[in-house]
Amino acid sequence: MDVPALSIIIPAFNEARRLGHTLELVRAWVMRTGRSVELIVVDDGSTDTTAEIVRQHASEPPAVQLLTNPVNRGKGYSVARGMLAARGARVLMCDADLSTPIEEIDKLWTWLDQGFDVVIASRDLPDSHLDPPQPRLRRWAAWLFRALRRRLLLPELRDTQCGFKLFTRAAAQAIFARQTLHGWLFDCEALGLAERLGYRVKEVGVIWRHRTHSRVRPLREALVAVPTLLAIRRRLARLEQTDRLHLGRGF
Repeated sequence: MDVPALSIIIPAFNEARRLGHTLELVRAWVMRTGRSVELIVVDDGSTDTTAEIVRQHASEPPAVQLLTNPVNRGKGYSVARGMLAARGARVLMCDADLSTPIEEIDKLWTWLDQGFDVVIASRDLPDSHLDPPQPRLRRWAAWLFRALRRRLLLPELRDTQCGFKLFTRAAAQAIFARQTLHGWLFDCEALGLAERLGYRVKEVGVIWRHRTHSRVRPLREALVAVPTLLAIRRRLARLEQTDRLHLGRGF
């Protein structure tokens, strides 16, 4: 079986209202570009017709593979499941609402061509363009979270949470096989693991569009993020100690 150039992973929980349009946009992009694409939707225990929407698109190219979690496990679990199932040479995770247009992948793709292993979209770089931007409260909460996170973890990255990230397959397999978090901070753990494993990470400004009906409660979650970030930092430190121990035994 031929290896696709790209696998696209879309985690979805009760996304029946938006997912059909997203799949149509992705399909149109694939037809325009002629890329060999594998599309995987991970239904995270939805109670609406999300799975049925995916099945309605399954027979049209590119073929859509549906993975179903029997119960809601969290976005981090669903992304990891899709990443580990992907066959593509490169693997993209993107949100079901396509807040970052699929065409923006070209901005990330070129950096993998230059030798990076992980390229992440950012809403917080000079060339990022938010159209429309987030509401004031969400912008303030995002600023608070980023300030806290950069003091505790990944200080060189400005935006770890944008749901549009491109990996080489080797990096995706290594990172997500080690991921443990199922909640919204899984991005921080994945990027911390990328750094710990020695992968080169690049952050790139993209077009991003605020969508309504987000399930994230930014102020509350920014304030409760600290214990999770500290737990990630401790785990990465333990992995570093383990690596040093194994290295020492090798001599």
